[in-house]
Amino acid sequence: MPDVFKVIGTSLLSLVVLFFLCRLNGQRQISQMSLFDYINSITIGSIAAELATDLENWQRTLTAMVVYGAAIALIGYLTCKSLGLRKVLNGTPLLLFENGNLYKANLLRAKLDVNEFLTQCRVAGYHDLSQLAAVVLETNGQMSFLPRAEQRPATPQDLNLNPPPASLWADLILDGKILTKNLAAAGREERWLRQQLSRCGIGQISEVFLAMCDQAGNLQAYRKQEAPVKKDLFE
Repeated sequence: MPDVFKVIGTSLLSLVVLFFLCRLNGQRQISQMSLFDYINSITIGSIAAELATDLENWQRTLTAMVVYGAAIALIGYLTCKSLGLRKVLNGTPLLLFENGNLYKANLLRAKLDVNEFLTQCRVAGYHDLSQLAAVVLETNGQMSFLPRAEQRPATPQDLNLNPPPASLWADLILDGKILTKNLAAAGREERWLRQQLSRCGIGQISEVFLAMCDQAGNLQAYRKQEAPVKKDLFE
């Protein structure tokens, strides 16, 4: 029985240490990781699993986990400061296609065949290569696509339009509760918020599931919908 409690304790300890190491090493998702980062994350996860079950030498496993995490954080910091080290560890982007030229040598370096290249282009919405000016394989394994000038979507500048400047939207109410810090950061008062809700036909804060506003004072409010909704639109 004591071993069971020890396993519970070491498991919780491994979760706590793993959480702090993940926060220490940034918030990138798997799709944003380099190969080096991905291998390191798997290794740390393996050490964390061993820490949870190694009842005899859990201190040694914990030390290895902390040292490994700290070393990765240090390497991450150095790669931000050193271009040469960044190239060694993360590699460099590869130009796969440009102005009608498909570079076979770079496809081989990237371990990509032509079919996989065309698949990625179609997934991105480009079924015709003549629509593209360039395709680059980034260091995280994803492809970025540069459409030709005549194929890119029109912008307000192309149409000589002057739309109002874009701004971030602040969450003001979430699940019937006013977010006072967000309200103050948006430069608004509760009285203004209630007036805006009244204009939307909402009398009580508790009725609101989500309310947001931008810097211009435009408000969007959504009522709570407690009843389950089923529509056979997505089967």
